[in-house]
Amino acid sequence: MTPQEARIIANYLTADFAQEIPTTVRVLEAAGSDKLSYSPDAKSKTGLALVRHVVLIDAWFLNSIADGAFVGGNTDESDACGIMTGADGAAKYSATVPAALARVSGLSDEKLAEEIDFFGMMKMPAAMLLGLAVKHSLHHRGQLSTYLRAMGGKVPGIYGPSGDSQ
Repeated sequence: MTPQEARIIANYLTADFAQEIPTTVRVLEAAGSDKLSYSPDAKSKTGLALVRHVVLIDAWFLNSIADGAFVGGNTDESDACGIMTGADGAAKYSATVPAALARVSGLSDEKLAEEIDFFGMMKMPAAMLLGLAVKHSLHHRGQLSTYLRAMGGKVPGIYGPSGDSQ
């Protein structure tokens, strides 16, 4: 991949991620606080664990791309992270994810074309890893949105009105 190709891809994917941020914030806000212990089964994360995961991993993933290396991956998703409600998650997401996305946008074309090792599973240009970041974010946001009604909340419009937003 040439640096110019990497820039084109990165511009598209950073704009795509940026467009999803307000929707993700609305889903986080809708998670509330009183029923975040909900989980559909023993193998699934709780609502609170999903809120924390979306917030912390989205920022970590983007910052890892900006840093040119995926180190760790075990973010502290315990109470020590300070996210105890959907509102806490929405506030932290609003503060950290746009800043991390700006870091990626600010990378040089050459840095966007450089391959990054993703935990020994694959290597791909930084620009292409943005696609994985978008997919990961939307996957877990979708999980959380399916929990909302069971947690007593309302599902906000995501790609148009929901049954709760009409």
